[in-house]
Amino acid sequence: MLKVRKHPYLYVIIVIVLVYLGLLTILFYSESASSDAVIHTFGDAFWYSIVTLTTVGYGDLIPVTPLGHLVGMIFLFLSAGIMVMLFGAVVSFLTSEGLPFFMLSLQRHKNWYYFADYGVESNTLAANIYKEDVNALIIYGERRSGKSEIPNYPCIYLSASPDRIVAKKKHTGTKCKIFLMKENDIGMNSRAVNLHELPVDVYARTTNGQDKLSGNINFFHSYECCARQYWRSKPLCLHENTIVLIGFGNYGLSILERAILTNIISIEQHVAYHIFGDAEEFLAMHPYLGEVFSLNEVSGTGDSLIFHQESWAKNRSVLEQADRIIICEDDEQEGWSIFWTLNKYYKVSGRIDLRSSRKAPGVSYFGTNEDIYTPQQIIRTGLNKAAIMINELFRRSVSYPTLEWDELDDLHRQSKIAAADHILMKTRVLLKDETITEVTASAVKQAYDTYCNNIHSTEVKEMYRKLDHMRWLRFYLFYNWNYGPYRDDGARQHPMLCPYEELTEEQRRERDAAWELMGSIFAELE
Repeated sequence: MLKVRKHPYLYVIIVIVLVYLGLLTILFYSESASSDAVIHTFGDAFWYSIVTLTTVGYGDLIPVTPLGHLVGMIFLFLSAGIMVMLFGAVVSFLTSEGLPFFMLSLQRHKNWYYFADYGVESNTLAANIYKEDVNALIIYGERRSGKSEIPNYPCIYLSASPDRIVAKKKHTGTKCKIFLMKENDIGMNSRAVNLHELPVDVYARTTNGQDKLSGNINFFHSYECCARQYWRSKPLCLHENTIVLIGFGNYGLSILERAILTNIISIEQHVAYHIFGDAEEFLAMHPYLGEVFSLNEVSGTGDSLIFHQESWAKNRSVLEQADRIIICEDDEQEGWSIFWTLNKYYKVSGRIDLRSSRKAPGVSYFGTNEDIYTPQQIIRTGLNKAAIMINELFRRSVSYPTLEWDELDDLHRQSKIAAADHILMKTRVLLKDETITEVTASAVKQAYDTYCNNIHSTEVKEMYRKLDHMRWLRFYLFYNWNYGPYRDDGARQHPMLCPYEELTEEQRRERDAAWELMGSIFAELE
């Protein structure tokens, strides 16, 4: 039995029903005693009460006795209160959480995307999601501000916690995806509490930390997303030997990191990266980079990292001879100022790429919100799927025990993701086509066919293996692994961290997995 203290509204409902039945009873008995009455049955009394309380007033039944008139007056007064109450209930339903929750319950079959709050980044990602998923339902966990523009896609504003939203889904359709778009919001937002216990996928923006916290919580870095988008849309070309980075904050650091891990297109390349900005902390964190890069001295046989302490403006010769200048200041206005200064006072022969959050006609820009906050960048379904395939191919290609994807730690997952990230470069290398900037099913299939035809040549096959070993070597040295006779994850040692010529035949064959992946991935892309 339900307790009144636990459900006080039940007590109110019971009292109202009893009072109503009492009035109907009084009306029936008082009228049935009169010979002039037109209300003869309990049903007549009920009908009269309904017509009166709803203010319809047909006039077909009316009380004739004094007591009946008194009950009728009570019904008349109650009718006004009931109408006011009903009107208030409707207004409350429309202006409070009632209507949004009702709309949610009607759309359980859709794919729900919940954003903890509304902002520029949230709006951009939501718009991109809706472009790709017509079955998407966008939910904002706050009330809409009168100052904010109305989005050009269907959405629901509902000031409610994720657990209340998820409860409405009732395990219907796909799992709800939750986005925390403010930097490091997962540690401060009260709505992030207990998200790991809900049947949802969580994507939280961060400036540090691993890509994964627990089974359903994934981190993304806006700076890394910008860098990944930059090198995918504007990949390194064979003719480029001198690249300048102006600005070595969060964006510059991420762009250089992506370049180190991704820009491997030839075993004979010798690209010199000139970096203007404070690199003391970066060099301290990556002490083994000198094994694969020439540091602070341009090399004619390999890649170089040249860190400049002085101002970029004092290095006119480097700027004017650069094949590419990347302006990636964290302060966007400072970046624009540098861009105009270069165009006004320097004879720059190479391209100038400017980080800008807004589109700029006539400018080679990158890093707009529309390009960064996309499902491919944030959710990374395709990239992660390719990384899982690489891991499975690798496991089948070696004779010793290896771990499945779910058993890998963050570092080794990142290793596979970096290999998947390099698929674009492999496609360009195999097809010898530097106009390719997207990984499409047709391009990957054509590249894989070329690979299968070319590996009949031992020399070409060895070249492909060397190229991927360069990429693999850079990744592990970047994360401070070094050579050891036996693999020791705790000591960060690996027997393959050596020149390609020193590898065993089995170790060399391991490098085939990243190329053979292309035979599986084009089917997924189709």
